[in-house]
Amino acid sequence: MQLSVANVGLSFDGAPVLKDVSFQLPGGESALLVGPSGSGKSTLLNVICGLQSADAGKVTLGDQTIAGESGISQADEVRRSSMGIVFQTLRLVSALTLRANLLLAQKLQTGAYDRALIETTLASLDIAHRADAKPYVLSQGEAQRAAIARALVVKPKLLIADEPTSALDGANAKRVAELLLGLAKDAGASLLVATHDDRLTPYLAKTLTLTGGRIA
Repeated sequence: MQLSVANVGLSFDGAPVLKDVSFQLPGGESALLVGPSGSGKSTLLNVICGLQSADAGKVTLGDQTIAGESGISQADEVRRSSMGIVFQTLRLVSALTLRANLLLAQKLQTGAYDRALIETTLASLDIAHRADAKPYVLSQGEAQRAAIARALVVKPKLLIADEPTSALDGANAKRVAELLLGLAKDAGASLLVATHDDRLTPYLAKTLTLTGGRIA
């Protein structure tokens, strides 16, 4: 399922943040989105996810429009049915255990449970021993891996990760990169990772550099 970003522009208080951004990411392909702090990486991800409206341009996933002339009326459905998103902050229900959070995520997005996938994902991320822990007792690194698990267990067609390895050591960064790529390959999903982490460069085939609000 191809992601297409065409001529996307966005300004805040009259200051342009994104300027005519265009690229395509075919189904099954992966790319890094890199650029200095303040270059608009997180803003671009928010537009792609339909969490923020653009001033101009169009974003589609397959034949579904996330952002465009008709607004973002399909964004909620596209996110629910086709996206897994790894945010920089942990977005889990604090009253539920990690395992219960993953089950809830699956039920809300797919309408069904896949307990085997949850257990496999937790083990792959080396947090199976924290499955019955509440989110607020997780360490920073464990919380980041929990956020990644949350995105993986919904079997996305487009997997988007915003700084997924910033709090991880070298071994866990490698494990996460390989797991993200493995899941994307198994599902035929596209993978887009926004990062400052140079350790990820060898793993993803394509690099998109956002600078001055444009893709270089």
